Amino acid sequence: MSGGHFYGKVRGRVVHSSAIFTDLRHTIPRQLPNHSHELPFFGLLLDGQYGERYGRQHKQFGPFSIMFRPAGIPHQDEIGPRGVRFFHFELRPGWKNRLAECSGNLDLAYEDAHGGGMVWLALELMRETLGAAQPDPLCVEGLLAEIVAIAAQVPVEEKHQPPSWLPRVKDKLQTEHCRRLTLEQLSQEAHVHPVHLSRVFRRFQKEGIGEYVHRLRARTACTYMLKLEIPLSEISLSTGFSDQSHFTRAFRKITGMTPQAFRVTLRPSC
Repeated sequence: MSGGHFYGKVRGRVVHSSAIFTDLRHTIPRQLPNHSHELPFFGLLLDGQYGERYGRQHKQFGPFSIMFRPAGIPHQDEIGPRGVRFFHFELRPGWKNRLAECSGNLDLAYEDAHGGGMVWLALELMRETLGAAQPDPLCVEGLLAEIVAIAAQVPVEEKHQPPSWLPRVKDKLQTEHCRRLTLEQLSQEAHVHPVHLSRVFRRFQKEGIGEYVHRLRARTACTYMLKLEIPLSEISLSTGFSDQSHFTRAFRKITGMTPQAFRVTLRPSC
């Protein structure tokens, strides 16, 4: 099947960062015809039961499991009795070229049926793509790089001290976090591969690049909200979020309250 096309009903699709992101639903149980996909893809099962036959293997998956399938592998899907919902993301050739530069291999299948770290990265990726009016390149590319590196088994350097380039990257983010930076721009600043940068950043910062940027933006937004006359919609755009709803989701995740609730706490009590 060509890129962006699946059996089932597509409820949403976004093309961004050399990838195609699809919200896919099957509402009835059925067995799909044997088929293959033009592009390598990840499938995050969000709801329902799903079976898959490929080669001599027959596997079953439940909610919040994820699988990666290389391009061109024939397989047959079985949709469970309640139907299923999937978040699929397909990789265009640019990602394979990137991984070849750091000894990654996208020719082997991979799956995590037990809610490992890749599942939570994929959920965050879904929020950053299908849940945003205009996805942020740095957030999307950073998450994609981390996920793809796991599936492609990119070697990890065992270093106990942060690399010398990490402070430069953090300085750039702290200075320019309200801009729409890209992973490529950060990798040029660090003089390292984008995939390597994403993995090392999380290792030493204990959070992904996108999360780090959201925290910086939330703090800047707090300072803007001290001026009660500035509309929240203006603050969301000024701090780099795609729209007010994206700003609200990110702010609530970080602070535990909405921007409006936070602003109320800033009002004089008289």
